[in-house]
Amino acid sequence: MWGRQYWGGGRRPSGGGGGVVVMFAWLSSQERQVRAYVELYAALGWACLVCHSEFLTLFFPDKAAMLADRVLAELVKELKVRPVPVVFASFSGGPKGCTYKVLQLIERRCEGQLSLEEYQLVRDCLCGQMYDSSPVDFVSDLGTRFLLHPSVLKMSQPPRILSWMTRGIASGLDTLFIGKFEAQRAEYWDTLYSSVVCHSVLSVTCNLIVNGSVCGYLSKHWSIVLSACWSNTHILF
Repeated sequence: MWGRQYWGGGRRPSGGGGGVVVMFAWLSSQERQVRAYVELYAALGWACLVCHSEFLTLFFPDKAAMLADRVLAELVKELKVRPVPVVFASFSGGPKGCTYKVLQLIERRCEGQLSLEEYQLVRDCLCGQMYDSSPVDFVSDLGTRFLLHPSVLKMSQPPRILSWMTRGIASGLDTLFIGKFEAQRAEYWDTLYSSVVCHSVLSVTCNLIVNGSVCGYLSKHWSIVLSACWSNTHILF
């Protein structure tokens, strides 16, 4: 219910160079739906640690924190063997579902299950962040759109009943949790803003569906992304 994490394609960091992309996939996504991204990163020499968060982690920050700790624990196992560059890649809804809790943990803004030295190891290896579709807030109309699968959003006319169901669920949960939302929203955005000071950020403004053209696009710009991360530059495509 609260999400899971795994090494995409079973490929862990090797001694052949590259690093780790920690991919915070869109909400309720499946392994087959992110495979193209995993294969793209692998072709560029990077291992991919995938995190799938679920819809309810948006409303229960403590559950998001538990998922974030599991992701970090898996990452730390590899970084202890050989420290490598780490990039966080967050997709529609992923920032609220898990990414911001990962950032809070490594920045010591909340308590977790790992040691301070282990969180510091991740922080030292983190060289940048990428956001596909931007780190939207799910309680807005824009955020509701991103609760839908990205492939649905590419349709000129998404199924009306699916849109109604998504907005109805989001609206109902908004009402149920209204007393907590303002504080959570402030905490969420404060975490993301502070992380920009510490790490480089790339924001991809369009919603990328991996196909031949997009794979070529990302392959072409990967060196730019990495050089920007290492030089602490913020870039926007």
